Formats: sequence, C-alpha cells, structure tokens
Amino acid sequence: MRRLLALLPVAAFVIVLVGFMVGLRRDPSILPSMLIGKPLPAFTLAPLRANEAGLASVDLAGQPVLLNVFASWCGPCKEEHPTLLRLKAEGVPIVGLDWKEDAADGARWLDANGDPYLRAGNDRTGRAGIDLGVSGVPETFVVDRRGRVRYRQVGAITPQIWAETIEPLMARLKAES
Repeated sequence: MRRLLALLPVAAFVIVLVGFMVGLRRDPSILPSMLIGKPLPAFTLAPLRANEAGLASVDLAGQPVLLNVFASWCGPCKEEHPTLLRLKAEGVPIVGLDWKEDAADGARWLDANGDPYLRAGNDRTGRAGIDLGVSGVPETFVVDRRGRVRYRQVGAITPQIWAETIEPLMARLKAES
C-alpha cells in the first residue's frame, strides 16, 4: 500500500506531462465556431457616422460577404487593414463591426486610414460580438448569400490566409449564387 501511495505523485506527474504534450501539438490559432453552417445571429447596430446606415444581420444576405470585426485600439487590425483595403479595391464585399468602442473613435480611425467597408456598425456594448462568439479582434466571418456562417478567421487576414483559405471559399460561394 505504501508503494502505491509513493507512486501516486509520479503517476499524476506523468498524466500532467502527457496533457501538456498533447496541448503543444494543437494550433492555438484554430478556434472552432459553433456558428459554422448556421445562420448569422440577428443584430442591428448603429452607424459609425451619423449620416450613414448602420449594419444589421439582414444586410448580409444576397451575396457572399466578409464580416470583419475590428477596433481602432487593436494593433493586429492595423496590420490587417492594408489587406482589407486591397480586397475592397478588388471588389470583395466587406462589412465591418466596430467592437467595444465609441462609434466616433471607429469613424475617426477609418477616416484616417481608409474605409474598406460597404457598411459598418458600432457594437459599443459588445453584445453582437458575444452572440458571434468573438474572442478578440480582429476576427472575420465568411457569410454565404443565405446569411449562414461558412468560416471564421481568428486574427488578421494576411495575404497568405486570403490566398490559401478565404479566397477559394469565397469563389466557391460566389459560384453557388
């Protein structure tokens, strides 16, 4: 019995070690979304600028679109921004969800850095982001023409991520339209 008690800490250590080893093999940037294949949660957001329309989930139906969650205080959003501007210039439809900040801050940031969005709404309280399962910014959702979430990109869209993952998906979704 004493031997069994003496081996108990060693066994616990081995179990913890195996757990860490399994964890190290997982890609931390891959966060699954419970929304894949499901309709986008309903939301209606106020505009960033007083003279523009806001953003509602119903605005995303009709064509494949990227829903980009951003904030002016987000460092990776600043790195991603040139890619979004290039995609807009190429005709990729992108809408923006300004997350957890005053609309004026988001509007000022877009005015200073360029606006890649067809429409943008302000989610000051973060409620729409919570419903989407947003864990931080930037995050981008690929939404099909029926308003269903087809893909979730956690982190900035880089040219490589666009070319290898999102662009082929958008092409397939556009062909389905």
